[in-house]
Amino acid sequence: MRSASGAPGPDYWQQRADYVIRATLDTAGSVIRGSERIHYENHSPDTLAFVWVQIEQNIFAKNSVTYALNQPPLHFAGGAVFDFTGKGFIGGITIERFRAAGRELGRSEYGTMMRVELPRTLPPRGTIDFDVAWDFPVPPYGGGRMGRIGTRLYEIGQWYPRMVVYDDVQGWNPLPYIGAGEFYLEYGDFDVTLTLPAGFVVAATGTVANPLAVWSAEQRARLAQARASTEGVQVITKAEATARGAQRAPGTKTWHFTAQRVRDFAWAASPDFRWDASAWKGILIQTFYRPDAVPWEEANRMAWFTIKHFSETWGMYPWPHATTVEGLIEGMEYPMLTFVPAIDRREDQYWVLTHEFGHEWFPMMVGSDERRYPWMDEGFNTFIDYGSAEGYFKGTAYGDTVRRELLTDYRVSAVPGAEQPLITKPVESRDLAWTAYQKPALMLTILRDAVLGNDTFERALREYVRRWSFRHPQPADFFRTIENVSGRDLDWFWRAWVYTTARLDQSVDSVTAAGDTALVFLSNRGQMVLPVTLELRYADGSTETRDLPVEMWNLGSRFTARVGTNKAVTRVVIDPHAIYPDVDRANNRWPR
Repeated sequence: MRSASGAPGPDYWQQRADYVIRATLDTAGSVIRGSERIHYENHSPDTLAFVWVQIEQNIFAKNSVTYALNQPPLHFAGGAVFDFTGKGFIGGITIERFRAAGRELGRSEYGTMMRVELPRTLPPRGTIDFDVAWDFPVPPYGGGRMGRIGTRLYEIGQWYPRMVVYDDVQGWNPLPYIGAGEFYLEYGDFDVTLTLPAGFVVAATGTVANPLAVWSAEQRARLAQARASTEGVQVITKAEATARGAQRAPGTKTWHFTAQRVRDFAWAASPDFRWDASAWKGILIQTFYRPDAVPWEEANRMAWFTIKHFSETWGMYPWPHATTVEGLIEGMEYPMLTFVPAIDRREDQYWVLTHEFGHEWFPMMVGSDERRYPWMDEGFNTFIDYGSAEGYFKGTAYGDTVRRELLTDYRVSAVPGAEQPLITKPVESRDLAWTAYQKPALMLTILRDAVLGNDTFERALREYVRRWSFRHPQPADFFRTIENVSGRDLDWFWRAWVYTTARLDQSVDSVTAAGDTALVFLSNRGQMVLPVTLELRYADGSTETRDLPVEMWNLGSRFTARVGTNKAVTRVVIDPHAIYPDVDRANNRWPR
């Protein structure tokens, strides 16, 4: 199924799920009611007798596993906190019907997962259409990923019953949604209509299919101008948003969206939105925000730079628009749409905005299993975010030093006896910000800067993105792709960084002279191995740098570097630029 090189094999398969959804938002009770048709295609070689369906709103049900647990919230530097619960809100989804060919199907709910018995087995290459109806109350705070502010702003995700992934590794993947682990979803097409109060403006995954019905002539004209502009165009100005928000438009309006080749659909709605837009290479870049949000007047420029940077570095953004919405959510990602809060500090605002857009590459394009392996999306994304921040703030103290915080995080979080391996499931992680975000970003930084080199590393990661876009990679597919493209055996690297909490402690033990050769005695005192960079200073004041490959440790933890020179060595420093997470830097230099 999957080739030894890390690419999808010629017989690789994955399922497909297409959705037609018709939904209404009743702001009087903040209830969403919907019906949907799910067209499910069985591309596997297996005959299926049942299917699993995700009903994530049950995370807020009275008897949910989440409310029974004491999950630690996700803390980030800067003060952002993700509470994975509904903060006491009791809700949950009601499935009114689940049918196929007009027949009600047997179903059993297990928290956020539901098993549905098929009326007859679904053979390989078979298809089935499900007819589903449901409703749920929208929580004010939805586990950090969706919610509302009163009846004025709705940010909606995890809102419709959707298929669980059936793959070639695990079969069905009905791991419960209890907060810390995010999502693993099939790709398909969406056709969605949303009926809301007439005064609301909607931003969503997909393209608006009825622009004449939902946008004014002036808004359409401004949007046309934005499509030809690299600078932000005000489609709805601050004055217009303020005036619109003060009015109560009678009746309702139905918005129609279509989206192709996406794994999810989300939306946001408010009568108070300002709306800025610009474009890059045909991609419409949009920012929706409340009139007084600061510093969101720069957000469209930030978004424009982000999409351009990621596209040029890691692979072209594949959808018609990239939209971010300001609101109550501390940061969340969906295809073509992100939720980002207003943050006073400009650098922090950029970081969250670029981070959520980075998720369009990982996992919206490269569809990894977030519920098991968050480091494959949060971690990879955090790594590319540092490059984005370095680019946007280039030449400033922040831009030139921001990546250094990874080593600071290492000193704080990589505590012997407390640190967990990067491979730890998110629901079992005591420090998810470290295992899912910062440590994998440090790992990839070290892989690039100390092991592969920038050009080889970027070529390999771009190939991983190309191979696995709109597919479901496993960790081994990533490992093998990087090794295949770079031509390097990296088992030693993955073992230390992903599967253990190995620590690095490189040491210069002593230096002696033997004729025209300086002998530099080195040791590796920790469990992690990495290449060694030596900076040598001579008696005449000159310096030179020597790079020693990781194979130096093949025969054990001690190595003697032989440096041909007639000059006296007066100082030796390991890792002179301090890029490694070395746990004892005091022994990195000679003399002590």
